[in-house]
Amino acid sequence: MKRVLLAAALALTTATAGTTAASALTPEPEGSPVPGETTTMPGETETSPEETSPEETSPEETAPEETATEEPAPGETTPGESTPGATASPSGPGCAPLEESLTGSADQPVATALSKVTDLSMLSEAIKQAGLEEKLNSAQDITVFAPDNAAFEAIPKDTRDKIMADKTILTKALSYHVVEGKLGPDDLKEGATLKTLEGGELTVKGTGDDLTVNDAKIVCGNVPTSNATVYIVDKVLMPQ
Repeated sequence: MKRVLLAAALALTTATAGTTAASALTPEPEGSPVPGETTTMPGETETSPEETSPEETSPEETAPEETATEEPAPGETTPGESTPGATASPSGPGCAPLEESLTGSADQPVATALSKVTDLSMLSEAIKQAGLEEKLNSAQDITVFAPDNAAFEAIPKDTRDKIMADKTILTKALSYHVVEGKLGPDDLKEGATLKTLEGGELTVKGTGDDLTVNDAKIVCGNVPTSNATVYIVDKVLMPQ
């Protein structure tokens, strides 16, 4: 009996040892995770968080766009600009003796310019007497028909003194010599009618250097001032 039990015990021990040995020798399937290792499942990509620094962008420095401007060639004018030397020049049979006294008139307002002309001293005095200096100097774009000294002297002295002493009559007479707008020679055509600041009208007759306004002959015309054009006449114009 003891022998039978001993044999059974030995057999059981042998079987257990064989099983343990077989288990120890059996290789682990490929892909089995090693302890401590992290496996990646199929379809997954192993990513390590990348440290991304914000993209540094330096603002582009843009220089102001330079625009080249073409300068006009000599003798060429741009719109809105006047060419020095293009100022209208006086013309007429009586301009030669007045040439020196008219120098610089284009840069002066009309009443000031008239006061510089010796042959217009009586007209200048009448303008002062009527208190019209400032009004004429500040007017914009007018034409003045300016009687010379000979024209004033042709009026009898007592009549002339009476007119000079009456500011209302004097202002009315002087206003009859002024027309709105700067009129050039081309505007003074045969039969043209000009409305004066006094309210009356002047009639132009003749052509070229033989022009008259009412009965007064233009002896020197197209005289430029900064705000007016002047036509010197040989008679004082009297409103009707």
